[in-house]
Amino acid sequence: MGRTLQNTMINLGLQNACDEAVYQLGLDMEELEEIEEDAGLGNGGLGRLAACFLDSMATLGLAAYGYGIRYEYGIFNQKIRDGWQVEEADDWLRHGNPWEKARPEYMLPVHFYGRVEHSAAGAKWIDTQVVLALPYDTPVPGYMNNTVNTMRLWSARAPNDFNLRDFNVGDYIQAVLDRNLAENISRVLYPNDNFFEGKELRLKQEYFVVAATLQDIIRRFKASKFGSTDTVRTVFDSFPDQVAIQLNDTHPAMAIPELMRIFVDIEKLPWDKAWDLTKRTFAYTNHTVLPEALERWPVDLVEKLLPRHLQIIYEINQRHLDHIASLFPNDVDRLRRMSLIEEGGTKRINMAHLCIVGSHAVNGVAKIHSEIVKTQVFEDFAELEPEKFQNKTNGITPRRWLLLCNPGLAELIAEKIGEDYVRDLSQLTKLHEFVEDDLFIREVAKVKQENKVKFALYLEKEYKVKINPSSMFDVHVKRIHEYKRQLMNCLHIITMYNRIRRDPTKLFVPRTVIIGGKAAPGYHMAKMIIKLINAVAQVVNNDPMVGSKLKVIFLENYRVSLAEKVIPATDLSEQISTAGTEASGTGNMKFMLNGALTIGTMDGANVEMAEEAGEENLFIFGMRVEDVTELDRKGYNAHLYYDRLPELKQAVDQIRSGFFSPKEPNLFNDVINMLFHHDRFKVFADYEAYVKCQEKVSELYLNSKAWTKMVIRNIAAAGKFSSDRTIKEYARDIWHVEPSDLKIPAPNEPREAAQDKTPNGTAA
Repeated sequence: MGRTLQNTMINLGLQNACDEAVYQLGLDMEELEEIEEDAGLGNGGLGRLAACFLDSMATLGLAAYGYGIRYEYGIFNQKIRDGWQVEEADDWLRHGNPWEKARPEYMLPVHFYGRVEHSAAGAKWIDTQVVLALPYDTPVPGYMNNTVNTMRLWSARAPNDFNLRDFNVGDYIQAVLDRNLAENISRVLYPNDNFFEGKELRLKQEYFVVAATLQDIIRRFKASKFGSTDTVRTVFDSFPDQVAIQLNDTHPAMAIPELMRIFVDIEKLPWDKAWDLTKRTFAYTNHTVLPEALERWPVDLVEKLLPRHLQIIYEINQRHLDHIASLFPNDVDRLRRMSLIEEGGTKRINMAHLCIVGSHAVNGVAKIHSEIVKTQVFEDFAELEPEKFQNKTNGITPRRWLLLCNPGLAELIAEKIGEDYVRDLSQLTKLHEFVEDDLFIREVAKVKQENKVKFALYLEKEYKVKINPSSMFDVHVKRIHEYKRQLMNCLHIITMYNRIRRDPTKLFVPRTVIIGGKAAPGYHMAKMIIKLINAVAQVVNNDPMVGSKLKVIFLENYRVSLAEKVIPATDLSEQISTAGTEASGTGNMKFMLNGALTIGTMDGANVEMAEEAGEENLFIFGMRVEDVTELDRKGYNAHLYYDRLPELKQAVDQIRSGFFSPKEPNLFNDVINMLFHHDRFKVFADYEAYVKCQEKVSELYLNSKAWTKMVIRNIAAAGKFSSDRTIKEYARDIWHVEPSDLKIPAPNEPREAAQDKTPNGTAA
């Protein structure tokens, strides 16, 4: 979620008043804002997308709740020591959190372990261990519409009789100390991005958030007029018409068997009725196609932790496979491929399959990704129910990612096209009228230059390096992962360095290359990549032959509040994943909206950015998905490129020989070995096209006016990538609710003021 103060002031229309009031007190608002800790309760794109969605849902007047876990420790703080990443605990609650309100009156029990007893009355899950879920509510204000939604985060608490109801009263002290075991559930965020780690505590977290949330939803449903209680039991027929639950990846997939358990075991609905309601309630968003990221929980673990849920999953699977067998008799391989249970070695539950079978809609997050989901990853399921599969291209909130982080640009745009674009970003197309306007071109360039100077000052303060603000700011910030190919950027840096040293008199367009992002603590290769970048920076930044032509900076502890500083100052945005691996990306959109040009592959939302702006207004290079597929078919041979490209050979040899690590010449052996023998993401295959494309970038940068015109064309084409558009599509195609432009009257206004604007519908 990042910081909340400035976002709240902007959405409430109070920023200028607050700035002024604080200034009157002899304080500086910006200094105050810098004191707030980021709420870093997610890993990367997935968590930030949820935050943007909450902002858009409130702004569109949807009655929506965001549910998650109130981690005591969020994503670790990254320190760079001697070029290596070192993790520190993110004690973000140390000074308290003024934005949250604990709601003990809504505390709910969550059950674990135990056993299942079957009788004529049905199944009973008994002898369980109970953990309490304490909700904390954070307000989510819409933009200037007096709507405030709720983000409800659950914290784990041990019941007061924890370990004391048993007969072990003998050790009272130990029993109280053991309360920590229960409360560890919400202690810390697992720091993996795009990687599945099948740990028991992680499964506990996933079930914890799901069980608490579903109880909360059902309590609210029963209390509303819809859950008309006929003295004995609630009628749930209208449940899917009143409740829509979106599964943000498979992490909350246990919600499907949990809702079935509630309907069948507790509310005593017949299975078929319960299953119909469940499917109509859930929809699933897939966020990755990387096999190592797909959740596959061992059956033994689920059986121990959630015995009743395993039985329900088996029943769902049996009925699912019976259906497939009736349509495709004798096709055992299809049954194996489509089963929720993977046999072979340890039996596992494929959570993505569970989500597809248990949902009425499945979507990818960019056109190209949704196609890959349909035709490759889940092709059997898409063949069965093609109407279930959709696309919903990701977006970003223009409130945080333009108004808040780039007020200069936001104001400049408003001067030209009015202020309405903030709620309707498609209006940015009006900027096309000003592409040839010399004054506007100069003003856009001026805002960018001011942002660069401000960021350069920040870098000098934090990193003690002198930055040339007129150099091209070439920025690559995102989680460190092999598929995102920070290594390819690193090879380009080495290539530029070698070119400068080969001919120091030749014209060279000065660059400041900024790379930032966190590596999962257990991801060895990602940590080696960080060390390599820092080792290269050490050499480049201290070579007198290079001077101010090339500087390399590794941005420490990349997070939302740092993104808000670096993105507005960026000239060139690096989006260079291997085609077919980045589901969408959202950083790409933030850079586009803030006046950076993109160098990128035809991957994720880059494809749609090129479609919107015109491919000639992005620097697109490298293999397409088809080329990658073809290269896989032929077999990728890294040596081919190494032998054919002298500059690549030179760069690789320098890394291998210890040129960048003279004290430890073999330091980067693992990286070199990977690049030659098991590089799944084919860095060498795109190297030549990347370097040539970078030459075109430098050439254009020399012509400031032509560069800025291209920037304006990009900003004018960024409207599609508002999360408001994305959420309207979810609302229309999946949730079946109508956004409302009704501005709720402020608390100090008379209620009749609500009649001023006629709503175009009501939210459920």
